[in-house]
Amino acid sequence: MKRSFIFASLICAVAYSHLAQAQTKATADEAVAMVKKGVAFIKANGKDKGLAEISNKKGQFNDRDLYLVVYGLNGVVHAHGANEKMIGKNLIDLKDIDGKAFVRERVELAKTKGTFWQDYKFTNPVSRKIEPKRMYCEKLDDVAVCGGIYK
Repeated sequence: MKRSFIFASLICAVAYSHLAQAQTKATADEAVAMVKKGVAFIKANGKDKGLAEISNKKGQFNDRDLYLVVYGLNGVVHAHGANEKMIGKNLIDLKDIDGKAFVRERVELAKTKGTFWQDYKFTNPVSRKIEPKRMYCEKLDDVAVCGGIYK
């Protein structure tokens, strides 16, 4: 009887830890919704106020491992919800751990498709580990507003 209780408790603990971990990661639907919210915020409040709010780590565009990034179509970061040190930097030649020039690809996709998903690897700000990432982006005038999920 005691063994069964311990086993059942262990199963519950493992299940709970997986559930808790799943709740800390944003979903694809949440990423799409946040990007759309960011685009609407910029349209309603102007680019300067929008970029400032997107870059605010404690603002409405930063939730768990989900944050927004805004790139100019030349590769320059205009806003970054996880790392304000990236703002103003041209990252067009930045590559992920596998050598994928993901910023260059993102800019080209923004120019040609306007709305898209993109896969690459990046450091998760929560786990601090390099993980597969899927980024959803929408072109807005001369920028791409993006938000991604870690797989």
